[in-house]
Amino acid sequence: MSNVDLHMHSTCSDGSDTIEELYRHVQQAHIHTFALTDHDTIKGIAKVEAMIEPGDHFIRGIEFSAITKYREVHILGYNYDPSSPALLAAIAEGREKRKRKLDNRLDYLKEHFHIVFDSDDVAYLHSLNSAAKPHLGRMLMKYGYCQSISEGIEKYIKGCPGDQDRLDYRTAITAIARAGGIAIWAHPLGGEHMRHFEKWELERQLDLLLEAGIQGMECYYSRYNEEEITLLLQEAKRHHLLVSGGSDYHGANKNIPLGTLNNFGEEVKREQLTLLDNLLK
Repeated sequence: MSNVDLHMHSTCSDGSDTIEELYRHVQQAHIHTFALTDHDTIKGIAKVEAMIEPGDHFIRGIEFSAITKYREVHILGYNYDPSSPALLAAIAEGREKRKRKLDNRLDYLKEHFHIVFDSDDVAYLHSLNSAAKPHLGRMLMKYGYCQSISEGIEKYIKGCPGDQDRLDYRTAITAIARAGGIAIWAHPLGGEHMRHFEKWELERQLDLLLEAGIQGMECYYSRYNEEEITLLLQEAKRHHLLVSGGSDYHGANKNIPLGTLNNFGEEVKREQLTLLDNLLK
């Protein structure tokens, strides 16, 4: 476990913790430097900033769900101006795409599995800031179609066509830069429920992101082993990129404890995350 975690989610996107619960859990985990990186929204940022106690360092974050010509890509943004028109425009575009994706997934469940949620549950899904696969997975559990969120995603949602309607990666990176923030490639080898990249695939995707202005990579990540982290650190060094690390904590929606920055239990120290030199100066 580490006392720094730069990747976590609340109920403002697809986490299960409210802002108050998340900060309490952060404190209980003895994490003193952290970032909230909800998907395509900054709604929880001001609330966290108002709660921060002396000795804790909070960093504004966001995670844009984007795509390149090769595969989906998640772009983390840190220390941005939350009033930036470019950032707010990208968030609005991402939100609209998420709404369309939700409707597409609901249609897919109906057409392929004859699964229809009642009107109150559909209204609840539409009321969310950032409706995502975990919300549908939990709804499928509620209706008895699966025993876990991950089972629901794998069995009923993963094959949905049109799921790649995402923000262009250049839009996300440019918006973060124009807001005065730092753009970081989240879980570069692949995140939850994704096949991990081979080295050549990583390099191919990275070439596009470098051209667009990416400034760093999340080399330390809860699902990555020692070999994978070593590869990412080598790539970051070769391209003079900042190094970040995060758990991708979602509360009860994923089995990832806060402060988990690899899958083999080794503590990652603050000085190993060179991104912090920029964020806390």
